[in-house]
Amino acid sequence: MADIRRFVARAERKMTDAVRKIAIDCFTEVILRSPVDTGRFRGNWQVAIGNLPAGTLDLDDTTGVATVSKVEAAAMGLRHGDVIHLINNLPYGPQLEAGSSSQAPAGMVRLTAQRFPAIAEAVVKEIGPR
Repeated sequence: MADIRRFVARAERKMTDAVRKIAIDCFTEVILRSPVDTGRFRGNWQVAIGNLPAGTLDLDDTTGVATVSKVEAAAMGLRHGDVIHLINNLPYGPQLEAGSSSQAPAGMVRLTAQRFPAIAEAVVKEIGPR
């Protein structure tokens, strides 16, 4: 019975690690694919577990470093089974996703969504069966 408990605990840790890493990798890709003029759009990506963030931020993040750091910090509270959201509430976000920017003519979210299986597979390989 103790062996089964250890196996379950290890499996739960691995699932949590995988969910966190997949969220970080996907959200980082969306943020870094975001077009940059002033950095306001990139800086307005908000992350939350369980609820949808409301409003906008007064933050310019041309590099994405600050925004990715917030994603990484939030993801540390993520457990398998949780729902994590990445949202940008700026009113021109849908137009950018539709390709209105020459910097991101194919969008950001949809390209990352298409890559989701590859991102998840890479994380699973990285975490491995250890």
